[in-house]
Amino acid sequence: MAKDRLLVICGNASRQLAELVCRHLGLPLGRADVTRFSDGEVFVQVEENVRGVDLYIIQSTYPPAEHLMELLMLIDACRRSSARRITAVIPYYGYARADRKDQPRVSITAKLVATLITEAGADRVLTMDLHSPQIQGFFDVPLDHLYAAPVIMSYFAGLQTEGVVVVAPDAGAVKMGRSFAKRLGADLAIVDKRRPAPDRAELMNVIGEVEGRDCIILDDLINTAGTICQAAYELKSRGAKRVIACATHGVFSGGAIERLEKAPVDEVTVTNTIPEQPNLPAKFRVLDVSKLLSKAILNIHHEESVSSLFI
Repeated sequence: MAKDRLLVICGNASRQLAELVCRHLGLPLGRADVTRFSDGEVFVQVEENVRGVDLYIIQSTYPPAEHLMELLMLIDACRRSSARRITAVIPYYGYARADRKDQPRVSITAKLVATLITEAGADRVLTMDLHSPQIQGFFDVPLDHLYAAPVIMSYFAGLQTEGVVVVAPDAGAVKMGRSFAKRLGADLAIVDKRRPAPDRAELMNVIGEVEGRDCIILDDLINTAGTICQAAYELKSRGAKRVIACATHGVFSGGAIERLEKAPVDEVTVTNTIPEQPNLPAKFRVLDVSKLLSKAILNIHHEESVSSLFI
């Protein structure tokens, strides 16, 4: 019956990840035509009968802004085609860093995007490692918040590391770093950092013992990599044996890849919530979160707990 049917479609931002998710689900990826008119406007047409189905739209909203527009238009098209339930699966939720009014006359864009997704017709949202957990409260529909920690933990558990220290690159990452360190059986260090302007950071101090130890700098995303590179230089100067940069989302903007290649970072580990950029240097590792996403989709479809996936 249609009401029991599960269908996954995607936009151009997450096609490879959506194909991997569908492979785990044992389903074909639903057909959707997402193209551009000659003037650059987005055109969307869902080429499946979605009436009465449980629909999942996989689309990260990293730049350019057309990726967000594609998601909104796919939601709108499916709502107007009588889908029973529409779940926006957003592996990387863009615009999340503008989550509060910390300066005069600035937009709280994370809330704006949440409103757009809700008003477009999404019945629920599934996302991963939000930049700020309070963004969950910006949505007026149910939101399931996944963590990439099980995937990352599984990877690091298989590495040969000595006296591991998990390093939180700023105060906002301390809670995540402490949880990760506890599960890994490692110590925690903290970088005391000041940010004088957006995308600029000044390293202040390192709190914790790192000499002769393997350091994992853990954050939710790597954007320009300025903070991580500064931290790596400081950790190495304090006698760290190895420095591994780890994040869920590899945004890599503003020359980040070149900056990380030159910095004393032994390895950079991210996941495929954002598609892997071509010709990454050998020190980069991209972990696959498609199996975790597919399990979450199945649990939602069968009305089962999602939090059980990361407890």
